[in-house]
Amino acid sequence: MKSAMQLDQKSIGKGKPVRRVYKNRIIKNIVKYKQLYLMMLPGILILFIFKYVPMFGIVVAFKNYLPAKGFLASEWVGLEHFKHLFFNSPEFINVFKNTLIISFYKLVIGFPIPIMLAILINELRYIGHKRTIQTLIYLPHFLSWVIFGGIVYNVLALSGPVNTLLQSIGLEPIMFMTKTNMFRGIIVGSSIFKDSGWGTVVYLAAIVGVNPTLYEAAVVDGANRFQRIRHVTLPAIKGTIIVLLILRIGRILDVGFQQILVLYNPIVYNVADVFGTFVYRVGINQGNYSFATAAGLFKGVVGFILVRLANKLSKKMGEAGVW
Repeated sequence: MKSAMQLDQKSIGKGKPVRRVYKNRIIKNIVKYKQLYLMMLPGILILFIFKYVPMFGIVVAFKNYLPAKGFLASEWVGLEHFKHLFFNSPEFINVFKNTLIISFYKLVIGFPIPIMLAILINELRYIGHKRTIQTLIYLPHFLSWVIFGGIVYNVLALSGPVNTLLQSIGLEPIMFMTKTNMFRGIIVGSSIFKDSGWGTVVYLAAIVGVNPTLYEAAVVDGANRFQRIRHVTLPAIKGTIIVLLILRIGRILDVGFQQILVLYNPIVYNVADVFGTFVYRVGINQGNYSFATAAGLFKGVVGFILVRLANKLSKKMGEAGVW
């Protein structure tokens, strides 16, 4: 089979531009795999409509937006909202700090847990036990944060099971949801409990794809269970771990708007207010759309930069990266 370079050189020799060759090849591929492209079309349309079209609204961050005037007719103010965000907003530093702290906890504590769960489930011998545990740990993911937040409130309430247990052993009840020194832990813990099971899906799929002969060779060499995990399973899913880590780092400033909005209260604003809730409160509740858009745009730019840095780091580690 002739290589693409040989085909291109042959085409160039005949006077055919390289760009036209690539264009013809793309068209041929689309025609050849039209069924696959048709299957992709709904997802591409959803991505375009809900991700790319709303980018037009970024212009609001550079204007004094008034709904009555619309996007184009509103007064252009340039970088005034960004200057106010960085230098004149007393809440910005606290919001930025809370976002980074909660994201750091979720990344350091929450990211490895699905990997460990996937490995532990894979090591179970009986299929029935695997399926039962998978179902139990997946289930919380399918509950909305409104429902799950209500469960968290009831469990940690003064009359809830946790305080009932504390009282039964002679301790005083604790108002968990109003304790500023405990609230971040509640946020991180409830997030891990709800979503870790779902996060195991990708890792289990990666582990299932590992060549069984590698495990057989390790057994022949005398490797025990932990050694097989260390020298076979983890290296085999290293690429998957790095790709998901890159995507997770890109959302480091997106710490779960729905979760915090449901769980927090004015008493814990100083430790729980993050970019998502800040933008919601300023933009929707106070009607300051331009300032809220500027804050959201800042969060998006930081996320993009972090993804690029993480992607370069993964390439230096010998992985292909995301792009």
